[in-house]
Amino acid sequence: MIVRWLYSLAWHLALPAVLFRLWWRGKREAGYRLHVAERFGWYRRAGPAGRTVWIHAVSVGETRAAEPLVDAVLQAWPDCRVLLTHMTPTGRATGAALFAGHGQRVRQCYLPYDIGWIVARFLRHFRPLACVLMETEVWPNLLHQCVRHQVPVALVNARLSARSLRRAQRLHALMGPAARKISLVAAQTDEDARRIAALGVAPVEVVGSVKFDVAVPPAMLQLAARLRAGMPAQQVLLCASTRDGEEALILDAWTAAPLENVLLVIVPRHPQRFDEVARMIEQRGLRLIRRSAADAGPSPFNGGAAVYLGDSMGEMFAYYGACDIAFVGGSLLPLGGQNLIEPCAVGKPVLVGPHTFNFAAITDAAIAAGAAIRCSDAAQVLEQAGRLFADAARQQQMGRQALEFARQHRGATTRTLELLRPLIENRADARVGTR
Repeated sequence: MIVRWLYSLAWHLALPAVLFRLWWRGKREAGYRLHVAERFGWYRRAGPAGRTVWIHAVSVGETRAAEPLVDAVLQAWPDCRVLLTHMTPTGRATGAALFAGHGQRVRQCYLPYDIGWIVARFLRHFRPLACVLMETEVWPNLLHQCVRHQVPVALVNARLSARSLRRAQRLHALMGPAARKISLVAAQTDEDARRIAALGVAPVEVVGSVKFDVAVPPAMLQLAARLRAGMPAQQVLLCASTRDGEEALILDAWTAAPLENVLLVIVPRHPQRFDEVARMIEQRGLRLIRRSAADAGPSPFNGGAAVYLGDSMGEMFAYYGACDIAFVGGSLLPLGGQNLIEPCAVGKPVLVGPHTFNFAAITDAAIAAGAAIRCSDAAQVLEQAGRLFADAARQQQMGRQALEFARQHRGATTRTLELLRPLIENRADARVGTR
């Protein structure tokens, strides 16, 4: 109680700095300066009428992962609406694109800051039947207020790295009581379940990753064909979801040893870095082709001298579909890696760097299945890609193994929904009984 009070006091004292950070980030990404009132629990429109299931997906990756679960909830309970909350503008934009066809059945807003009275206002406004947190989001005051307002909380598609476990254990006086307020956890792997259980959460069920259930949109495959037609090369190496510091490593390796008749495509994970990466490409004397300016038609290809910058949002499946080999970023530096399920789902050989601790089990399983290869650094990424480009039979075999790997791991959404069903239906029945 005292620890959470001190935590809340720290939040109040930090609010001026938090607001300044929003304004500062808004200089590079204007979306941070929009809907600021929502972060304090103020909303212009009334909450959704009828029954509401609240799903929190902090940013782009979690929002994409939530897609099959949102669809499953809407199908299982036709009279329910989904409230989808985010923390980042890119997550919100991704959700708007993914769920545009659902109309009023999906509403989006920002999750309020983790201050008790702000969270309480949010809960009174929307009155959700249940709170479903995607992957790793645990907020002490949010969980406390959910208990006070009799809103059961589920942590789904849950993952917890060894590093995150150590950090949570250092904050055990705060995170331990919060974790024990979670009603259920649907973990991705046995290792995730073991680590989460070590925080005192119960029950924890292993269901796999719902990301395997994300369907490849036909429109993305059509766009992939158009993108490939505009990529001036015989073969394409995609470096996807790269993070700050990785593009320089990749470009330096490419400048030293470009692959003949191969187009290098770089898609940074964060859109505010598109211009920065464009400057990096030009500073190395490489010809820049930007996705945002490439619709005019194919550009002449000059060996390894051109780099294609994927400076667009919501098209990652199209980039994966357009490439021949995909390197998944966040793994050359100790950043924990990114999800490699999407390139597997479109049957592309996958390369990863040495640092994949956030997705360790899935990455190791993909390597064991022959769908992925681990590389020690950027130079080895190009070396391995070159070997695959020179061996068409092996490249095609890896693609088939990637497809099979993705197929074998589907079904987590159905298993997760069955765990959520009693939470949602029991809460709905309790509300009916109190009318």
